[in-house]
Amino acid sequence: MQPITNHLPTAELQALDAAHHMHPFSTQSGFKTKGARVITGAKGVMLRDSEGQEILDAMAGLWCVNIGYGRDELAEVAARQMRELPYYNTFFMTTHVPAIALAKRLADLAPGDLNHVFYAGSGSEANDTNLRMVRTYWAEKGHPNKQIVISRWNAYHGSSVGSGSLGGMKGMHQQGGMPIPGIAHIDQPNWWSEGGDMSPEEFGLERARQLEAKIDELGEDNVAAFIAEPVQGAGGVIVAPDTYWPEISRICRERNILLIADEVICGFGRTGEWFGSQKLNITPDIMTIAKGLSSGYQPIGGSIVSDEVAEVIGNCEFNHGYTYSGHPVASAVALENLRILDEEGIVDRVRNDTGPYLAEKFQSLTDHPMVGEAKIVGMMGSIALTPDKSARAPFEAEAGTVGYMTRERCFANNLIMRHVGDRMIISPPLVISKDEIDTLIDRAWQSLDEGMAAVKDAGLWKAG
Repeated sequence: MQPITNHLPTAELQALDAAHHMHPFSTQSGFKTKGARVITGAKGVMLRDSEGQEILDAMAGLWCVNIGYGRDELAEVAARQMRELPYYNTFFMTTHVPAIALAKRLADLAPGDLNHVFYAGSGSEANDTNLRMVRTYWAEKGHPNKQIVISRWNAYHGSSVGSGSLGGMKGMHQQGGMPIPGIAHIDQPNWWSEGGDMSPEEFGLERARQLEAKIDELGEDNVAAFIAEPVQGAGGVIVAPDTYWPEISRICRERNILLIADEVICGFGRTGEWFGSQKLNITPDIMTIAKGLSSGYQPIGGSIVSDEVAEVIGNCEFNHGYTYSGHPVASAVALENLRILDEEGIVDRVRNDTGPYLAEKFQSLTDHPMVGEAKIVGMMGSIALTPDKSARAPFEAEAGTVGYMTRERCFANNLIMRHVGDRMIISPPLVISKDEIDTLIDRAWQSLDEGMAAVKDAGLWKAG
């Protein structure tokens, strides 16, 4: 067996990477002038790079490594399943034990009557499934014109053509012919940046009622569903005002459209509940899942579907699916991941212990001169960077300039903390300890200090 090891100097690995590896969401030419950081190992919440540096991963990879790195139990389950049944499909009246067992476990965990699972390999694939499923649902019920799915600007629902269209990232829509027809968008509930003189409560209602206005504009007989993340993740950890979700739920119920809760980030303990829908008292017809489902140890996603939708879809041949839907190894690993989350009380700990501790420490960052607000739900949070807190003012520089400069200081201080525009975001592994939270906050504070100094040195400390 040829093991894959870090057998080359970092510079050579970086050169090979730049020559052959096309990175997602990246300007490829940049890797030739500034090599990628080569990650060679991880344990708990810490990464190790090819230079031996230990890095606190406050993003849990891509929002996904909920149980932390280095859990041997998942490796052992994967190896056992590979020996027993490494692969088989679930097409053509065929199934296997891991897919069955995981579907039952997810039905037990999911709220309400969400008792059915359609598997995918990722959140992007699952949201593509949802797009087809809600349209098929209405067609089977005799309403074939109910095709349009409404989403929100600055939402993220994946990067395939379908899921990328459902999302509201305008930069993504500039490439590849997106959004596809049949997708509409309303404004996001971002009070800090867009609330103006309204109170958060007034703003929440105004943004929710845009959904009703959009349904009226498009015609209720043409609208199939509304899709949204309980808390917008990749859009900057945008937490809606308390008035928002009750109004959204009312509108979906009264206007006869399905509600899809994208739980790819919020699910599996991230908010301090098993699902963000439970945290925010949302009753969806479909939930999108991925990421924390396997803590990123295997690629797997899916849609958890209500009894009503599943019954209608089950009465027709739904001509949709993926080669790796319900992959036995991924399903077995996901089951073991859910067992660990449950039996080790990790979700309860986030709700009752480490989550409140992180919230208190994270809120303290608002004492920094460059931080205007800190929003956090469970273990996903963001801070807004501003040169003028009282006015909630953006920087005069192009959005994201200051955020990027601050992110670079975080990386230099061995802290993985992302920027979205001029918001800095965290989503650490759910197993992070209080001591590690203290380290996270100390490094964040240092990085903010250094970022602010760099901004001032560059002459960018100006309100827009």
